[in-house]
Amino acid sequence: MSTTPSPALQDTQAWLEQAVIGLNLCPFAKAVHSKGQIRWVESSAKQPRELLADLVAELQHLHATPAETTDTTVLVCPQALPDFLDFNDFLDVAEGALEDLGLDGDLQIASFHPQFQFEGTEPGDAGNLSNRAPHPTLHLLREDSVERAVAAFPEAEAIFERNIDTLEAMTPAQRRAVFGGRCGQDEESGDLGHG
Repeated sequence: MSTTPSPALQDTQAWLEQAVIGLNLCPFAKAVHSKGQIRWVESSAKQPRELLADLVAELQHLHATPAETTDTTVLVCPQALPDFLDFNDFLDVAEGALEDLGLDGDLQIASFHPQFQFEGTEPGDAGNLSNRAPHPTLHLLREDSVERAVAAFPEAEAIFERNIDTLEAMTPAQRRAVFGGRCGQDEESGDLGHG
């Protein structure tokens, strides 16, 4: 079996390093990345039912694995749910699976998508870039790891606002360099709405 990551995993790992860690969008990501505690998995699923099966398997794997070995799992789904609304609908199914497995309270699922849009925002709003990964992605986290990270980070609740400030302060060219075609820019003006 090849140890070279697939193109989809390479894209997502580059996004983690350049955007998430490089722009410090998540101050907790650097430590687990540098310690090699992230499990990277590509799903070959094309249909939601197949993706659900892969998600369940990864939730069970993470729960059964010591945190020192795998603290978090990044499940990349390049062939599934290309439409953000469909992806967003799937998140309810994902949360249901977490409950069915009895793992809510132990694990949580964060979501990223090339067209990610926070509720109440416009597609071109800069803040949406914080969750725009190259491919539909489910990030499986341990609740206790999240709690420890938040406790160690002063004013963790301010991260989201700080991210918006960081992303809005970037020039269109800087955004394109980091996020490529996921910026939602108006091609004529080259600008990104600031909502």
